Amino acid sequence: MPTTTKTPSALRDVPHSSLYQKGDVFVLFGELFGRGYANGLINEARKAGMTILGITVGRRDADNQLRALTAEELTAAEAQLGGKIINVPLMAGFDQDAPAGTPTPTDMLSGMTLQSWQTDKLDMAHIEACRTVGVQRFKDSVAQVMAQLDNMIPATTNVFFAHTMAGGIPKAKVFLAVANRIYKGRGARFMSSRCLTDSDLGKLALMNFDEVTANTFQYLIDGSAAIRNRVQAAGKQVRYTAYGYHGTEILIDGEYIWQTYTNYTQGHAKMRLERIAQEAWKHGVKATVFNCPEIRTNSSDIFVGVELSLFPLLQALKEEDGAAWADAQWQTCQALLQDGHSVDSLLATISSYNASETMQGFRNFAAWPMDNSEALAETMIGTSEGITQIHKDNKALITDHLSSLVLEAAGPLMFHGAANTEAPVYWLNHDVVAKQLNSLHL
Repeated sequence: MPTTTKTPSALRDVPHSSLYQKGDVFVLFGELFGRGYANGLINEARKAGMTILGITVGRRDADNQLRALTAEELTAAEAQLGGKIINVPLMAGFDQDAPAGTPTPTDMLSGMTLQSWQTDKLDMAHIEACRTVGVQRFKDSVAQVMAQLDNMIPATTNVFFAHTMAGGIPKAKVFLAVANRIYKGRGARFMSSRCLTDSDLGKLALMNFDEVTANTFQYLIDGSAAIRNRVQAAGKQVRYTAYGYHGTEILIDGEYIWQTYTNYTQGHAKMRLERIAQEAWKHGVKATVFNCPEIRTNSSDIFVGVELSLFPLLQALKEEDGAAWADAQWQTCQALLQDGHSVDSLLATISSYNASETMQGFRNFAAWPMDNSEALAETMIGTSEGITQIHKDNKALITDHLSSLVLEAAGPLMFHGAANTEAPVYWLNHDVVAKQLNSLHL
């Protein structure tokens, strides 16, 4: 049974603010790629009339060397962002860094196979040396970026730094093969996530997740100290936000109860991200991690079953007085299902899924993130695949529509929530997501 049903610091009411206005500056610390949470935040900044600035992670050339964007690439990236991009490569992580003349972590993984990876050993001292090189490279680039930003941010403006970096999966074929079994495999293809985290391959991955997902938030906060001090000395305000994940409260048997996706290996880095915000808060820096609901994105699609917690959002829309607009979302979703299947029956399947003994066993907040199990894989992946099969088109899923709704809500919740923030970590659960959506559409 769960150790708790409520998240410790949830945003319960729709926030409103007038802090950010025309002429203030929004800085996206992470390049904008495809669909994801960052889009919603940028939309809010644009609505407020803020000047939008961004960065790039850079690109790799034919020799795998990190480089800035070409003129053509920069033009395309700035058009997508809707603002100017500082063209200094800020590729996070260290899997392709190493002291001169020595192998990178990626090179060290090249000999691993599906048969050998669990027993293959890595030179962890050398891995640490690679990490040192990668971190210094990143910090040096942050310093260059901040020097340029310092000249672009007047002291008379409020500033919003939005950290969006996440990931860190080592670029090795063996890791992708292992990940496919851990996150997608059941039956004979099932693989325990504990096998990965106990291996040297897994230890490297966890270190890289920390660097990309969490530590870059610290480097941003530290690197922008001069800008922050200058702006605050002029009586203006600076905010930092980051995207977290630590499970979400959804409607289960009529009550908002915390649940999570298992196994979310990056969860360790997401908790580190929370700790960085908490430590910054102690020093007067208003840095807030918003733990967002599960959605389908380009990067989350590897986690089969992560989307199952989206379906109860339909019920939350009605629970929070969505009226006719909530009914319209049900109808939109119904139209995506094959004849003979209904949203009501789908939600009944989700209710049974959440009520199962297997899933209840993973609603353990204190133990998060937990390892997977064969029973979990069978229940979660089986349910996910079964629901996908009742759609008319597996490229037009209900979860695509619901993900877009969550993104629409998360933008204003974070944007206005950061302005009024009173804590370093907030959960955006289905109750406030539904309230936000209903307030936008009613």
